[in-house]
Amino acid sequence: MFTIEHDYDATVVTLVDDGKAPLKEDVVINGFDDCITITQFDPRINDVVRITLSLSQLRDLEAALDLPEGIYQLRKT
Repeated sequence: MFTIEHDYDATVVTLVDDGKAPLKEDVVINGFDDCITITQFDPRINDVVRITLSLSQLRDLEAALDLPEGIYQLRKT
């Protein structure tokens, strides 16, 4: 399950783990004009972990999900 919300400066997607136990904490993805942040509460350290991706890193990740093992470089067409 997931939700999508539009704030004044970001689009927020929340991914809810609604599968079989053990369940993981919700993942929150914030899309800004210049970056994407991904946050998730980590109960082992009792804190929120945040990852920030540039838009080019996000494009690379999107492409990588559909490619076989290897080294790639995206080129503008």
